[in-house]
Amino acid sequence: MGEKVTEIVEQLATPILEDLGLELVDVEYVKEGKDWFLRVFIDSEKGVDIEDCGVVSERLSEKMDELDPITHNYFLEVSSPGAERPLKKADDFEKNIGKNVYVKTYEPIEDSKEFEGELKSFDGEYITLLIKIKTRVKEIEIPYEKVAQARLAVTF
Repeated sequence: MGEKVTEIVEQLATPILEDLGLELVDVEYVKEGKDWFLRVFIDSEKGVDIEDCGVVSERLSEKMDELDPITHNYFLEVSSPGAERPLKKADDFEKNIGKNVYVKTYEPIEDSKEFEGELKSFDGEYITLLIKIKTRVKEIEIPYEKVAQARLAVTF
């Protein structure tokens, strides 16, 4: 059920966002305690403010009421993914070269499943990260199809 809902919401949200010059980053449909939350994460080159979130929420609510894909009560939250934005599509990796990222893989690569470092390059098949190990920097290549999860990482 959860997967289907997110796909329907993506289809409903995409034209609304395109109309507003915004981009869909992610859709989550999750149960927390006894409540269901439908979270829509949006962004744009100039960033997203509370007004953008309000407009998207209003328009998306109207579409959701028309189609009614979720039969029980839920909370709709529209927000920006913030500093640790997920990287979902190939395009996300291309846009964030030079930034610090966190990558989790489905299976170990060089005895590890979690990596954090600077995204050096992405050629469509491999993600190349520059990882600091004590005082030296190591380059590691991760096959794109082995990426389970990736997001921007904030370094302090």
